[in-house]
Amino acid sequence: MNILVIDGQGGQLGCSIIKAVYAKYPDADITAVGTNANATASMVKAGAKRAATGENPVIVATKKADVIIGPVGIVVADAMLGEITPETARSVGSSDAVKILIPVNKCETLVAGVPSVPVSALIEDAVKKLCNIIENK
Repeated sequence: MNILVIDGQGGQLGCSIIKAVYAKYPDADITAVGTNANATASMVKAGAKRAATGENPVIVATKKADVIIGPVGIVVADAMLGEITPETARSVGSSDAVKILIPVNKCETLVAGVPSVPVSALIEDAVKKLCNIIENK
């Protein structure tokens, strides 16, 4: 299963996701794409097997992904202070992959009905959702 983690800014959310997935699935096939070099570098340090930076890598990777994990802003054009281009958001949104989106307020997108919870709890829930996907395939 090809897992794609997308993050921007400093890449700390993506880094935490990658570490949590590898803790549960040490042999997971994770590709990381950062919207900037700092985000990519953070995710590489977390152990991503493949990594790239920018819009075109998102476009290519979303075509090959079975699951995409990242902040909710990856499907919103101009989110993350403009790091999410309209084409990036379209590629993620139109991908056939299952999307596990983490509702973080830094993306300027608020999701109604989602209580304010620590990021660690959101990551834990994202990994649980991924586990259900892996175990049901």
